[in-house]
Amino acid sequence: MTATGYDIPRPKAPGIRAWTQLTLAEMRTVARDTAGLIVPIGMPSLFLIVNGMAVSGETLPGTGGRSVLEVFVLPLMLVMVIALVGVVNMPSFLATYRKEGLLTRLAATPVRPAMVLGAQVITSFVQTAVGIGIATTISFLAFDIVGPVDVAATVGVLLLVCAAMYALGMVVAAVSPTANASVAIGLVAFFALGAVGGLFGGAQNLPDVVRTIGEWTPFGAGVTALQHAWLGEPVPGSALIALAAVAVVGSVVSMRLFRWRR
Repeated sequence: MTATGYDIPRPKAPGIRAWTQLTLAEMRTVARDTAGLIVPIGMPSLFLIVNGMAVSGETLPGTGGRSVLEVFVLPLMLVMVIALVGVVNMPSFLATYRKEGLLTRLAATPVRPAMVLGAQVITSFVQTAVGIGIATTISFLAFDIVGPVDVAATVGVLLLVCAAMYALGMVVAAVSPTANASVAIGLVAFFALGAVGGLFGGAQNLPDVVRTIGEWTPFGAGVTALQHAWLGEPVPGSALIALAAVAVVGSVVSMRLFRWRR
């Protein structure tokens, strides 16, 4: 039997140093794509500025002087941006590498799917963190938001939302043959999650059945968890379970379905 790059026994998986180098290489590649940085870095600020000027600045009773923007709009916008980056933007890069044959060459090396997917997630997370950081800074300066009551819980929820959305994005990236296919699949998933999660008009306006389904999706669960954490209230266990389940299942499925070639 003729040996190929796909049936040669691989040596032991590379260590953390190789993983770091792969991640840094991915960050350099993404940094060179200026247009690709608009979604993760520019979009959070744009959304928050537009919505900040549109909604009422009136404070809500029992929220410690927080406005409608901070209590309702800000959590929704942050989850929406994370979903866009994780489910739509991130998978397109990996699908492009697959189409151009880069992953085919990597398949003949000791690199494992977990390393490739992990590098994508870390790179995407850094972009998202920068974008959210700029957006929240603008919100503090321009709209006088008070800030979260429980910073640690808020950051923890944001990280869990990122993990869930990126896990879904990894599933899309693992199976998409082209960048166009990944964007199409990602957009369908994004709008479906947003529709049942309250993106279009608020979850309270949805039918009871749809609202219940939305509460168990990463979008609806993310918004609910972030609102509670921001106000210093106990985060519903169902929301945390939903986010954690998607993060774990999505990660496992993406590695199982990962393809090196189209």
